[in-house]
Amino acid sequence: QLVESGGGLVQAGDSLRLSCAASGETICASNMGWYRQAPGKERELVATITTGSSANYADSVKGRFTISGDNAKNTLNLQMNSPKPEDTAVYYCNARAWTGIRWFDYWGQGTQVTVSS
Repeated sequence: QLVESGGGLVQAGDSLRLSCAASGETICASNMGWYRQAPGKERELVATITTGSSANYADSVKGRFTISGDNAKNTLNLQMNSPKPEDTAVYYCNARAWTGIRWFDYWGQGTQVTVSS
Protein backbone atom coordinates (compact mmCIF):
# COMPACT_ATOMS: atom_id res chain seq x y z
CA GLN A 1 0.00 0.00 0.00
CA LEU A 2 3.02 2.30 0.33
CA VAL A 3 5.01 3.09 -2.80
CA GLU A 4 8.43 4.72 -2.70
CA SER A 5 10.09 6.61 -5.52
CA GLY A 6 13.15 8.75 -6.13
CA GLY A 7 15.95 6.33 -5.41
CA GLY A 8 18.95 5.90 -7.65
CA LEU A 9 22.65 6.55 -8.01
CA VAL A 10 24.03 9.81 -6.63
CA GLN A 11 27.49 11.15 -6.00
CA ALA A 12 28.62 11.99 -2.51
CA GLY A 13 27.81 15.61 -1.72
CA ASP A 14 24.92 15.85 -4.18
CA SER A 15 21.24 15.74 -3.25
CA LEU A 16 18.45 13.21 -3.61
CA ARG A 17 14.78 13.31 -2.69
CA LEU A 18 12.75 10.24 -1.83
CA SER A 19 8.97 10.23 -1.89
CA CYS A 20 6.34 7.85 -0.58
CA ALA A 21 2.61 7.70 -1.15
CA ALA A 22 -0.14 5.29 -0.24
CA SER A 23 -2.04 3.54 -3.00
CA GLY A 24 -5.48 2.22 -2.39
CA GLU A 25 -6.87 2.46 1.13
CA THR A 26 -5.90 5.44 3.30
CA ILE A 27 -3.90 4.54 6.39
CA CYS A 28 -4.77 6.27 9.65
CA ALA A 29 -1.14 6.66 10.53
CA SER A 30 0.04 8.11 13.82
CA ASN A 31 3.63 8.07 12.68
CA MET A 32 5.37 7.77 9.34
CA GLY A 33 9.03 7.32 8.72
CA TRP A 34 11.95 6.17 6.64
CA TYR A 35 14.08 3.16 7.46
CA ARG A 36 17.01 1.70 5.58
CA GLN A 37 18.81 -1.58 5.26
CA ALA A 38 22.32 -1.97 3.93
CA PRO A 39 23.67 -5.34 2.74
CA GLY A 40 24.48 -7.59 5.66
CA LYS A 41 22.98 -5.18 8.19
CA GLU A 42 19.70 -4.93 10.04
CA ARG A 43 17.03 -2.43 9.09
CA GLU A 44 17.54 0.83 10.95
CA LEU A 45 15.58 4.01 11.56
CA VAL A 46 16.50 7.02 9.45
CA ALA A 47 13.81 9.53 10.41
CA THR A 48 10.22 9.61 11.63
CA ILE A 49 7.52 12.25 11.77
CA THR A 50 4.38 12.34 13.88
CA THR A 51 0.93 13.61 12.99
CA GLY A 52 1.89 16.81 14.80
CA SER A 53 4.96 17.17 12.53
CA SER A 54 7.45 16.36 15.26
CA ALA A 55 10.51 14.87 13.57
CA ASN A 56 13.11 12.47 14.91
CA TYR A 57 16.39 11.61 13.18
CA ALA A 58 19.12 9.06 13.51
CA ASP A 59 22.33 10.70 14.68
CA SER A 60 24.06 9.64 11.47
CA VAL A 61 21.76 11.78 9.29
CA LYS A 62 21.04 14.77 11.53
CA GLY A 63 21.74 18.03 9.76
CA ARG A 64 21.86 16.34 6.33
CA PHE A 65 18.45 14.73 5.85
CA THR A 66 15.04 16.34 6.27
CA ILE A 67 11.77 14.44 6.60
CA SER A 68 8.47 16.03 5.65
CA GLY A 69 5.00 14.92 4.75
CA ASP A 70 1.35 14.72 5.63
CA ASN A 71 0.36 11.70 7.70
CA ALA A 72 -3.34 12.29 7.01
CA LYS A 73 -2.70 12.13 3.27
CA ASN A 74 -0.14 9.34 3.62
CA THR A 75 2.55 11.26 1.78
CA LEU A 76 6.14 11.35 2.93
CA ASN A 77 9.40 12.78 1.66
CA LEU A 78 13.04 12.54 2.58
CA GLN A 79 15.40 15.23 1.35
CA MET A 80 18.90 13.81 1.40
CA ASN A 81 21.58 16.49 1.26
CA SER A 82 25.30 15.76 1.27
CA PRO A 83 24.81 12.00 1.13
CA LYS A 84 27.77 9.78 1.99
CA PRO A 85 28.74 6.34 0.65
CA GLU A 86 27.68 4.89 4.01
CA ASP A 87 24.13 6.06 3.28
CA THR A 88 23.93 3.43 0.54
CA ALA A 89 21.00 1.14 1.34
CA VAL A 90 17.49 0.17 0.42
CA TYR A 91 15.19 2.81 1.88
CA TYR A 92 11.76 1.81 3.11
CA CYS A 93 8.73 3.95 3.83
CA ASN A 94 6.78 3.05 6.98
CA ALA A 95 3.40 4.01 8.37
CA ARG A 96 2.38 2.97 11.88
CA ALA A 97 -1.30 2.83 12.79
CA TRP A 98 -3.21 1.90 15.93
CA THR A 99 -5.76 -0.81 15.21
CA GLY A 100 -7.55 -0.43 18.54
CA ILE A 101 -5.75 -3.49 19.83
CA ARG A 102 -2.13 -3.06 18.76
CA TRP A 103 0.20 -1.04 16.57
CA PHE A 104 0.43 -2.20 12.95
CA ASP A 105 3.27 -1.35 10.57
CA TYR A 106 2.76 -0.82 6.86
CA TRP A 107 5.86 -1.01 4.64
CA GLY A 108 6.71 -0.08 1.10
CA GLN A 109 8.70 -2.35 -1.20
CA GLY A 110 11.83 -0.23 -0.83
CA THR A 111 13.89 1.93 -3.15
CA GLN A 112 17.63 1.53 -3.68
CA VAL A 113 19.90 4.47 -2.95
CA THR A 114 23.53 4.15 -3.98
CA VAL A 115 26.00 6.90 -3.10
CA SER A 116 29.28 6.84 -4.98
CA SER A 117 32.45 8.43 -3.63
